[in-house]
Amino acid sequence: MIKPSIPYDIYDNRCPTRDMLSRLADKWALLVLARLENGPMRFNGLKRDIRLITQKVLTQTLRKLERDGIIAREVFYTVPVSVEYSLTPLGRTLTETVSVLAHWVEHNMDAVLAAQAAYDEANAPKIKEPTV
Repeated sequence: MIKPSIPYDIYDNRCPTRDMLSRLADKWALLVLARLENGPMRFNGLKRDIRLITQKVLTQTLRKLERDGIIAREVFYTVPVSVEYSLTPLGRTLTETVSVLAHWVEHNMDAVLAAQAAYDEANAPKIKEPTV
């Protein structure tokens, strides 16, 4: 394991924690983690459940999470070969955080939309009346 020459500090732009935070803050990663919370899933199940995610983006997201030790990939040598993804013990430590974040968004979306509408109205370009 490579230990950085600086202590971990999320506010330091040179700290590797920034990269990890960026990967975990990705909407696709959060949706994958939320789906895997209830148990292992196959690629096509994830793709079907996470609407609008492309095969390419799902593959990239799964690989990044696997590399970080957050999910595990298990190959079953059946005909055809099938692959299943699951949370690792490290990934399981994120499930409560991901769940709280997802539920916060669902429960507060009306307030967010109202705030956005109020902001947009207050900051809309004002049409000047022509002077005569």
